[in-house]
Amino acid sequence: MTRTMNWPLLLSSARFGETQGTLDVETGRTPFHKDYDRIIFSSAFRRLDRKTQVHPLSENDHVHTRLTHSLEVASVGRSLGTSVGHALVKNLPPHMNASDVGALVQAACLAHDIGNPPYGHTGEDAIRHWFRAAENAHFLDGLSDLEKADLQTFEGNAQGFRLVTQVEVNRFAGGMRLTYGTLGAFLKYPWTVDYVQRGEAKKFGCYQSELPILRNVAKRLGLIELKKDYWARHPLVYLLEAADDICYGLIDLEDGIEMGLLRYQEVEDLLKPLLAEQWEQVCAELEQADNQRRRLQTLRGLAMEVMVNSVSRAFVRNEQALLAGTLKGDLIDYCRQEVHDVVNAAKDMARERIFRDTRKLAVEIGSYSTLGTLLEAFLSAVRERVLDGQATFRNQRVLELMGRSAPQPGWTLYEAYMRAIDFISGMTDNYAAQIARQFSGYQPPGRGL
Repeated sequence: MTRTMNWPLLLSSARFGETQGTLDVETGRTPFHKDYDRIIFSSAFRRLDRKTQVHPLSENDHVHTRLTHSLEVASVGRSLGTSVGHALVKNLPPHMNASDVGALVQAACLAHDIGNPPYGHTGEDAIRHWFRAAENAHFLDGLSDLEKADLQTFEGNAQGFRLVTQVEVNRFAGGMRLTYGTLGAFLKYPWTVDYVQRGEAKKFGCYQSELPILRNVAKRLGLIELKKDYWARHPLVYLLEAADDICYGLIDLEDGIEMGLLRYQEVEDLLKPLLAEQWEQVCAELEQADNQRRRLQTLRGLAMEVMVNSVSRAFVRNEQALLAGTLKGDLIDYCRQEVHDVVNAAKDMARERIFRDTRKLAVEIGSYSTLGTLLEAFLSAVRERVLDGQATFRNQRVLELMGRSAPQPGWTLYEAYMRAIDFISGMTDNYAAQIARQFSGYQPPGRGL
């Protein structure tokens, strides 16, 4: 008998971390709207404004940060969720409608990058690189193999799950206390690092420290356990990933034009196949734009609409495979050929022309030194406190910077390390650079002669 998930469980509005039931009965504001509000008003989300999206520490105000990217992905996700909700309305729980599905996907999308460290994906690699370096091997003494793997394979997705369920708001008492439905749609990789170690997955979504929480979430949502501690993904995760792909595919190119790395005509030519059937009407709309930036915005909006409609139809066509946990690849793979080709071509263009910009590469190279300096200082301090029960004067000052994240009596070394990682990964690009400079030897501002 084929196992399958069901929508009433998958769309649960019960809240993780709340023991006395939900009080989310409020006219015009569903539990999923409250999830969105909890995320957008959090300190962790606000800090995304000063975290790298593609171009680190850019001085161009029109270039995206992690915050503006997350807002745009959430907007596209709402459109996708609402469209799918209309198509599946007969399968929804009685208390839900299509817009509720849209609000759920929107909230999950809003949080999808919330665990990213300073300097984006380069920051992730810098943390991994530091823990894998031979000269830092002694920091891993006393940890289990999987605990070591968590650190050596630092993953922004797993950090995000830890943040929303543990670190932010209600610290280690439910975190943001989001609904199970939103947590499910947020969990892109509902398994732990051991499957990455075995070569069975490229990424993972949960550290050892949050494994009991993942098991709880999976049980409450009725996710199918395909292997031990490895679950089929929530169907709405596929909408989150599609929204992210759509925004990356179009917005990276828009940023490329802003940075002078691409020409407008190149982007128009790339997107034209999506709009071929209505190109005459598209040209008429483009002619109304009074500058290149507005022309690009118009083109991007029309292309997004085509992509959203195609992804929504692909989801509905593959609903049964999604509920059975058997769909291979991404929803973009099941869209009309023009959508699939444009997304892949946009990624290729960004990879070749944008991601290799020398201004970007120079900052990324420097991020390894920045994060290395921070990891050395904070992990030395917490390790000394845990193993010796005290700290030198210097390390005591480092621990004071950590505030409530500093190790407490009875903590394990792994727990103390994870709190240090919470503190470092939560930094903005600017703050990380500032603290690293001060740790390397503070120099007061020069005085005029």
